[in-house]
Amino acid sequence: MIRATDSAKPLRLALLLVLWLVAAIPARATLTIEISGGAALQIPIAIAPFQGEEAFDERVSAIIAADLARSGQFKIVSTAGINPLPQTPAEVRISEWKARGASSLVIGNIVRQPGGRLDVQFRLLDTVKADPQAPGGVIQLAGFSLPTQPSQLRLTAHQIADIIYEKLTGEPGVFATRIAYVTKRGNLHELQVADADGANAQTVFRSREPIMSPAWSPDGSRLAYVAFEAKKPVIYIQELATARRTVLANFKGSNSAPAWSPDGSQLAIVLTKDGSSQIYAINADGSGLKRLTRSDAIDTEPSWSPDGRYILFTSDRGGSPQIYRMPAYGGEAVRLTFQGSYNVTPRYSPDGKSFVFIQREGGRFRLAIQDIASGQVQVLTDGGLDESPSFAPNGRLILYATEQRGRGQLAAVSSDGRVKQKLSTEAGDVREPAWGPLLKSRP
Repeated sequence: MIRATDSAKPLRLALLLVLWLVAAIPARATLTIEISGGAALQIPIAIAPFQGEEAFDERVSAIIAADLARSGQFKIVSTAGINPLPQTPAEVRISEWKARGASSLVIGNIVRQPGGRLDVQFRLLDTVKADPQAPGGVIQLAGFSLPTQPSQLRLTAHQIADIIYEKLTGEPGVFATRIAYVTKRGNLHELQVADADGANAQTVFRSREPIMSPAWSPDGSRLAYVAFEAKKPVIYIQELATARRTVLANFKGSNSAPAWSPDGSQLAIVLTKDGSSQIYAINADGSGLKRLTRSDAIDTEPSWSPDGRYILFTSDRGGSPQIYRMPAYGGEAVRLTFQGSYNVTPRYSPDGKSFVFIQREGGRFRLAIQDIASGQVQVLTDGGLDESPSFAPNGRLILYATEQRGRGQLAAVSSDGRVKQKLSTEAGDVREPAWGPLLKSRP
């Protein structure tokens, strides 16, 4: 529970930041994040070390600063040389922070509670405007107290970063969300779930056969994916809290490409049970199979619109792979892509106004984004073999897989192409990323 105790602005800068990220169990992959570029206008913000954080392995202020920097929307202003660092609004000397160019300042402390619990308190302060009536003359933009456990301190820091991000940008933060991806080391394939910054990676399923197409349920409690342990592609659904797996689709032929409906009641899937790959809808309990496309072509890679009215998909019915849209109950499909001869893997943006996809041009496979109303296309990446795009739930970043020196790794790009991140791992291929939804609580 978060308790409120009471009751942004730009500059241009290129940013290069390397973070080291820890893993949670021996099988996990350690991801390193390298960021380049930044928003046209970045918010300069200072994050003072929290009083009491030195007693813990996780430094709350450092995690908040790394989260905000990783978004590309913020410029982190150094606190070095300020002595003493403020712990309360009354201790803030606005002139010091103005001189460093900070428009906002975060201060906080960690208070131990009976029973081993913690109370993480923080304040977001305006360091540009002054209010003679406020303590120290400083305007407080937000102030919260977050009860937590020591083991959840990293998650609490991500939640604080989300609050700051939303307060200063007006959009939801995604730092407390999670990502899923598939790693391959030797003959071992692992489906892993990690925090959005790559920390706390955990293996949720492991197999000597390939794993593909992880897809988060809208409430973030389940993953649908394709596994080949039956020596053919079969779609499974796994509950993350219990690790309980159920078979969603094991029809004759191939079962692939699961995509959840926005309400989580159905999935669009691709089956070959009647011939070529066609798109079907199926209830989340495996009942109620219904065929949605009826063509002689290959129809695949469905993506449900956020309002549940449409499904994007890839089809070669026009002679080359292109992206089409049809009503979610099936029916006439309308072609959406016309630029180039190869456009695949469409994924709706969270606001439903655009979609990201893979476009081949000059032998290179790159991410592109298309506005649905205008048809305008923008190429976002300059890689050679990019694949599997997945929007962050606020639509600001797109996670995808790319290949470098023969090895798969994860990367992310902002939806305007300005901010780019590479998430490299120490060993093995990393592919098939899927960004999870915003969560009220985590299983």
